[in-house]
Amino acid sequence: MAIVNSLFTWYMKKRIHQIELFIKYPLDVQEEWFHSLVSSAENTEWGKKYDFKSILSVSQFKERVPIQTYDTLKPYIERMLNGEENILWPSEIKWFAKSSGTTNDRSKFIPVSEEALQECHFKGGKDMISIYCNNKPNTQIFTGKGLVLGGSHQINQYCNDIRYGDLSAVLIKNLPSWAEYYRTPNMSIALMDNYEEKIIRMAEATIPENVTNMVGVPTWTIVLAKKVLEMTGKQNLLEVWPNLQLYFHGAVNFGPYRDQFKALIPNDNMYYLETYNASEGFFGIQDQSDSEELLLMLDYGIYYEFLPLENIHEENPKTLNLDQVELNKNYALIISTNAGLWRYMIGDTIQFTSLNPFRIKITGRTKHFINAFGEEVIIDNAERALAQACAETGAKVKDYTACPIYFKGEEAGGHEWIIEFEHPPHNLDKFIDVLDNTLREVNSDYDAKRFKDMALKRPVVHNAPENTFYNWLKKNGKLGGQHKVPRLANNREYVEDILSNI
Repeated sequence: MAIVNSLFTWYMKKRIHQIELFIKYPLDVQEEWFHSLVSSAENTEWGKKYDFKSILSVSQFKERVPIQTYDTLKPYIERMLNGEENILWPSEIKWFAKSSGTTNDRSKFIPVSEEALQECHFKGGKDMISIYCNNKPNTQIFTGKGLVLGGSHQINQYCNDIRYGDLSAVLIKNLPSWAEYYRTPNMSIALMDNYEEKIIRMAEATIPENVTNMVGVPTWTIVLAKKVLEMTGKQNLLEVWPNLQLYFHGAVNFGPYRDQFKALIPNDNMYYLETYNASEGFFGIQDQSDSEELLLMLDYGIYYEFLPLENIHEENPKTLNLDQVELNKNYALIISTNAGLWRYMIGDTIQFTSLNPFRIKITGRTKHFINAFGEEVIIDNAERALAQACAETGAKVKDYTACPIYFKGEEAGGHEWIIEFEHPPHNLDKFIDVLDNTLREVNSDYDAKRFKDMALKRPVVHNAPENTFYNWLKKNGKLGGQHKVPRLANNREYVEDILSNI
């Protein structure tokens, strides 16, 4: 296994030179991909509608093609689901990633072309390992297996040979044989859609394995880890898997989970690598061991545009190219891809933390914020405030959600939080004060509304019982996979539903 490990490590590191090229020539690489995408799709129905053949520049493309959402592309996607071809993308599309994004009932079916599988999703997966091997040249991860906590949906047949599942299920189903050999558990377990049974079966199947690395959403990885410890009677995961050395994670901010993972894996050399991967594409990888910034991956068949968040509600907002963005400003991410998503707003907001190379951090969702009183609180604000409150009160947050409290008579509005703690604060009142004060420090709009309690009063925080969010997700049929608790909402729908069941 040592020889195999050395060969795989050498092979994976060969990709680093190509990554260095797009770091050195980012604008050229993006320009090349733009022209490649437009020319590839010029004879599709969409390409003919917007006369892609005559588009010679990015500015022409922006003038001609409006910014899209899932709702505007849905009629085209529904035809593709029914087997029509050459609609948004020229190649045959047999796979769709089913994504709800939040806990609401509406599902999205995102087309996954063969090009997107190979040049984006799988390329991103290999690059995760390449970057890790480059940063840790003596790694031994290929001497064992990777535990992959996959999706919660079986692969389903839509019609004829059109299939769908959540993204991780689609990827697992299409993995090359060599990758399948190095992952655990087997596919029959990985694709189970009963998540409670699946966690038990995964634990049973993986406990005997030599697990060297794990891949999964932090929330559900912790659930699996606790089941493994419960079944083995061990104190931490290193007693079960002594060669565990790497954890790939994404989908949610890792900050609130970091201390829990340190307790589960008490090894200062444990390597954590964050990715930014969505049903629509693979966008970023944490390329530095000493920084949580994500390198924007520029050669995955995606052309990027960036919409300043303050302009998002304009009728025809102007987007920025890479050479126009600024540091520490919130942008909605707009993508055109090799699966036929054209000028598509995926719903995430990002900030650039570096312009050379282009590195980013995810700051929230375009629909996940609280702005009932002009305070414009985004997820990044909330999680920075929670982290500070935890640091000063010895708390660990397991899950949370928040929403506005509307004006009532002469009474000021406010924010209402439901927080489930892994370890509760030693003083909840102090926790609330630190949360409030930190929000005031990081968000001037919130601070202005909090002035003398005129518009916003001190937050209300509910210390939720254990498994509150787990039970809520289960009640709504949203256990596991890519389903996540909505962190912030500009209405009271989620909070009132959760409180009614506590």
